[in-house]
Amino acid sequence: MTQPAANPAELSAAERDRILAKAALFSPPPATLPDGRRDLVGLSREELAAEMVAIGEKPFRAKQLWHWIYHQGVTDFSRMPSIAKTMQAKLAEKFVVGRPGVTTEQTSTDGTRKWVFAFRDDQKVETVYIPDQEEDRGAVCISTQVGCTLSCKFCHTGTQKLVRNLGAAEIVGQFMAARDSYNEWPTPTDGSPRLLSNIVIMGMGEPLYNYENVAKAMRIIMDNEGIALSRRRITLSTSGVVPMMDKCGAELNVGLAVSLHAVRNDIRDEIVPLNRKYPIEELMAACRRYPAASNARRITFEYVMLKGVNDSEADARELVRLLKGIPAKVNLIPFNPWPGSPYETSSNNAIHRFARIVQEAGYASPIRAPRGRDILAACGQLKTESERKRAPRAAASNAQAAA
Repeated sequence: MTQPAANPAELSAAERDRILAKAALFSPPPATLPDGRRDLVGLSREELAAEMVAIGEKPFRAKQLWHWIYHQGVTDFSRMPSIAKTMQAKLAEKFVVGRPGVTTEQTSTDGTRKWVFAFRDDQKVETVYIPDQEEDRGAVCISTQVGCTLSCKFCHTGTQKLVRNLGAAEIVGQFMAARDSYNEWPTPTDGSPRLLSNIVIMGMGEPLYNYENVAKAMRIIMDNEGIALSRRRITLSTSGVVPMMDKCGAELNVGLAVSLHAVRNDIRDEIVPLNRKYPIEELMAACRRYPAASNARRITFEYVMLKGVNDSEADARELVRLLKGIPAKVNLIPFNPWPGSPYETSSNNAIHRFARIVQEAGYASPIRAPRGRDILAACGQLKTESERKRAPRAAASNAQAAA
């Protein structure tokens, strides 16, 4: 008897469940200090209210704390004057308002700034601020994992194995620490510009493999009584985790960037191994479904130019064909070399020929000027020395079972 065909929606839901279950194997450590105090950063409004009730306080205290933590950027309870001193002492006994530790801070000759942030278990990530060269604004490039699981061949981060996911507090904390560095508290409410005006979730790691923590962090950042960054100022970059792209679009509806880098499956299989699981045809179909895609909010396709690999005129024409019907912009990124990398940057002539073909088809195709190369802060150059600690035998067995 012939079996009925599997429902694509059910298959996609099952794959999302598998991805979320696997993410749990790389969960961050609890947001609790050795002395038992809980970090309030990274809690949702509801969780913050529950913590207040648990210590015998009214839920409205959560609203006060939210204002001081996310609007004012205050980390010391004694500097929250709308809260009584007795309450301040009670909070200090049970809670902290944390930040990642700054291991190093470097500023490039072009104004790009890079931090190496260390967390409570001494794992580290890199975060970069890229100032606009014409206006007083810029983007903070946020990391979502320690290391990465994708092993893209042209990316320095991909040479570092996945250590663990970052928690919501660690993701939000990168942006908050960047604002500390630029003394950009409180959040402007009068329409005045802010230097740290945008977020690109494009640092270390694949954000859609850590979706729950990323989504929680972005909801905190978008809350209009705190940091209050509009979803239009947030862009999430993925290498193409197709089942989670639909979930992200439905729930967050932030801007989308896709790390495409090749227009043929055989080449993309090699340089972006995730393509073997979600090939180009499935990826482009997911882009067409993405709800935020419009002429006002185009999907950005990131394309690293690799000499002799993906930079021919035929590649450019195939890219145009793939983009048909998608509100799109293409960022052409000259390859940023890193120690031991096997690739070379495409020639200026090849990059400009490629750009011209894409532009003549009606798609914006800027050539991204390398930023922060002198401090290894450019696209694809981020890496820390964090290593995965030896897992207990049971955890290793679980990881094998979920693979």
